[in-house]
Amino acid sequence: MIKKLCVIGAGTMGAGIAQVAVEKGVKVAIRDIEDRFVEKGLGTIRNFLGRKVEKGKLSKDEHDAILGRLKGTTSMEDATAGADMVIEAVVEDMTLKQNVFAELDKLCPPQVILASNTSTLSITEIASATKNPQRVLGTHFFSPVPVMRLVEVISGDKTDEKVLKSALDIMAAFGKTPIRAKDVPGFIVNRFLCLLYNEAADQIYKGYAAAQDIDLGLKLGSNHPMGPIEIMDMAGVDVVYNALKALYEMTGEERYKPSPLFERMIRENRLGRKTGRGFYDYTK
Repeated sequence: MIKKLCVIGAGTMGAGIAQVAVEKGVKVAIRDIEDRFVEKGLGTIRNFLGRKVEKGKLSKDEHDAILGRLKGTTSMEDATAGADMVIEAVVEDMTLKQNVFAELDKLCPPQVILASNTSTLSITEIASATKNPQRVLGTHFFSPVPVMRLVEVISGDKTDEKVLKSALDIMAAFGKTPIRAKDVPGFIVNRFLCLLYNEAADQIYKGYAAAQDIDLGLKLGSNHPMGPIEIMDMAGVDVVYNALKALYEMTGEERYKPSPLFERMIRENRLGRKTGRGFYDYTK
């Protein structure tokens, strides 16, 4: 098990990854570009842990000890200092991710593992921004991170096999079930899920079905614990759209071309739970 983890990005995914690690006894530094983003991420973790205390799943002493291992900062240097592993969890933008990894490559000693939480982008391309691509790989967590058990571990063309093995062991130590995935667009799971999300959105767009009926149909007809519409609202409509767009651009396959409904919803700021409205209305 590693002693310190650095998480770059304090959004939903970054905060979730930080929480999972810090609950397993790892010191965690979570970094974002502004204090308000850092505080929001830390607040998410505090709220999640607070609910555990209320439910009796965590003692007050355990709660305090966990938060004592957690630090937030806007400084990349402070966040990476002494880290054994860095997990990047910024938005799905290749240029941004490459810039982050180029900076991490300069700041972190060669033995530090650098991982991306990307859901669709090429690990090989991300790693090309570094001088040490052998220590770069993907660790794709699923939302909500504290609840979802799976992590896809993706090796790029130059990822060292020892680095891959270490990452698999670390994910298992975090309490997750890691699976190995090839560096292909969407890896394993999202190649399936994005098709499901796109079809669900398109059925609503074309008036074939209502959101509630789609969710109920998949839950009762296919034994899914959550419907695809509910998941999109939880993950973020913009996040799903960006994943689909990336897959479409990388594969050229029409089946991944985002439904027009996504762009309309983004223009209307209907991004899901985080804005109060998505496919469903959460303001009531």
